[in-house]
Amino acid sequence: MKAAPTLRVLSLLLCGLLAGCGKQPDLVVYCSLDQEFAEPLIQRFAKESGLDVHVEFDVEAAKTVGLVARIREEGSNPRCDVFWNNEVAHTAALGGDGLLEPYDSPSAQDLPPLFRDPDRCWNGFAARAHILIVNTKLADPATITSMWDFVDPKWSGKVIMAKPLTGTTLTHMAALYLALGEAKADEYVTRIHELSKTGAVDLTNGNAAVARLVGDGKLAVGWTDTDDFAVALERGAPVVAVYPDKEGCGTLLLPNSVAILKGAPHLPAAKRFVDWVLRPEIEKELAFSRSAQIPVRDSVPRPDSMVSPGAFKPMTVDFKKLGAEIEKRADVLKQLFVD
Repeated sequence: MKAAPTLRVLSLLLCGLLAGCGKQPDLVVYCSLDQEFAEPLIQRFAKESGLDVHVEFDVEAAKTVGLVARIREEGSNPRCDVFWNNEVAHTAALGGDGLLEPYDSPSAQDLPPLFRDPDRCWNGFAARAHILIVNTKLADPATITSMWDFVDPKWSGKVIMAKPLTGTTLTHMAALYLALGEAKADEYVTRIHELSKTGAVDLTNGNAAVARLVGDGKLAVGWTDTDDFAVALERGAPVVAVYPDKEGCGTLLLPNSVAILKGAPHLPAAKRFVDWVLRPEIEKELAFSRSAQIPVRDSVPRPDSMVSPGAFKPMTVDFKKLGAEIEKRADVLKQLFVD
């Protein structure tokens, strides 16, 4: 009798060589979506498909960029078949560097064009918005409508954001250069850097910490993601989400992205997984889960409390161009924000 399929979840810190981890799997997935949300879905795929799936997750401190670095290091001899990224800029960068395999998945045909690579190297689904979380006991949300309010002197010492070195905060700061232009984006980033040196802006290591500190009343306003905001709300924190800049550049909406690696060792299995994860049913499940991912398809059901993309002004971003620039922007931000 064939053994039941298994999902091997191994920390990047605990296992470096797949060859040393026993039997070779049928599919290898690198995943930067939080393990608690992605793992049950990948387990279900393994059970339904009968495939033995090995998955490696990023650690919070190196969100996304750790796995991207591994993919680049493995180059033309990839161990990974599929990259499930919790954002899209670094995925687009990999595609621009020729490290992704084009695949026009039938499950992606109804995705909005904004979230599909023109060359079909990646597809975006189940998004988060990068928003301002406001503690209503410390600030009136009606007075905070723009990204520029975050750097207003009246909030000195009361605002917080993650260091823009990894994850969605890095992507957000890089996207501003496309949305605002070089000079205006430089002004915003430089102002945050200068204010952080005086303590007027607090910097931390991740968006989850931002949401927790604002929710606990330690600070009044912070940049975070909608999934981390949803956790704060679930905890009963007195917070609201502000989707900023309706009259300006808009709110950055960042989808998960999924892509097949060029030279994937298990290409047929990789295509099966991509087809499976891009289904509307998965977007719905992620929307109703604690991760509160926003479906990019208008037709996908979502909780009544979830703001739909049509309820705010999404930032217009050329993700392919963003991917081409992300490493350059990351280098500049490291010079500013790494002590």
